[in-house]
Amino acid sequence: MSWPAPSAASPLADPARERFAEVGYLTFERLLDPGVVEALRAESVGICRGERGAFLGAVAGDPSADEAEVLARYQHVYFPHKLSPLLREVLASPPLVAVAAGLIGPNVKCAQSMLFLKAPGQPGRAWHQDEHYVPTRDRSLVGVWIALDPATQETGCLWVLPGSHRRGVVWRHRAHGDPAFDPVHQAAGFPDAEEDAVAIELAPGGAVAFHGYLLHRSLPNRHPTRPRRAVSFHYASAETLLPFMGATGPIGGADCRDVVLVAGEDPLVAEGIADVVTPFAQAAARPGSLAGSGGGAS
Repeated sequence: MSWPAPSAASPLADPARERFAEVGYLTFERLLDPGVVEALRAESVGICRGERGAFLGAVAGDPSADEAEVLARYQHVYFPHKLSPLLREVLASPPLVAVAAGLIGPNVKCAQSMLFLKAPGQPGRAWHQDEHYVPTRDRSLVGVWIALDPATQETGCLWVLPGSHRRGVVWRHRAHGDPAFDPVHQAAGFPDAEEDAVAIELAPGGAVAFHGYLLHRSLPNRHPTRPRRAVSFHYASAETLLPFMGATGPIGGADCRDVVLVAGEDPLVAEGIADVVTPFAQAAARPGSLAGSGGGAS
């Protein structure tokens, strides 16, 4: 994959970083070029067909099924960069590293990747903070979420509560009982008003980068035919410890070393890089249902 040369004018000049500190997110009209987006769409189908390797939670199905049926088997796949060389390349590509390093600092590691397949009729994810799932201890976590299909209010785009990261609180999770969302518990007790939420609508290749403490959610895909595919990557300072949880339970003790260094130096390089996290998937909700099962995402 070829990447454009970095522009002379950084997309993360001081005003952008100041806005990120204030509201907790930045949007980019086009972070990935159309050719990369098209390749990632095709890769999403290959992953769901099992053509990129086995993963936990794979759903049996007709291998000759059409693209829409294959994508509709899953809500999301976790750690797809361990299955796909393309996704591994994208997570360390110049456009994404420019954003991550611009917000985090010179030494940056990627802790997680996710592939979202939200087919028509699939539920959203209730209010949550990514720091709840990927604890960085130093509050350096930044998610970069990239649309592969149009992410609109109809297809179930992200919504954010601007400035909700500034309290520095990771809110407790509680059951919600709302069939519009998957059953993973939602953040509860925060004082932000839902009417202050902002919809992040993106064209394919557009992206949003957001703080690990920022409250965000997505709504169901109510488009009759269009999936809402996206990929996201979670970055953190290379210096931070990462007490991360995998599909099979705690991994890495106090610091998971199953990471990818994407910028600068790794001060913990003497501890090595591990390969302990197994890619896994969450199956889609039943046809016609807006209730899912398993782990959460957006």
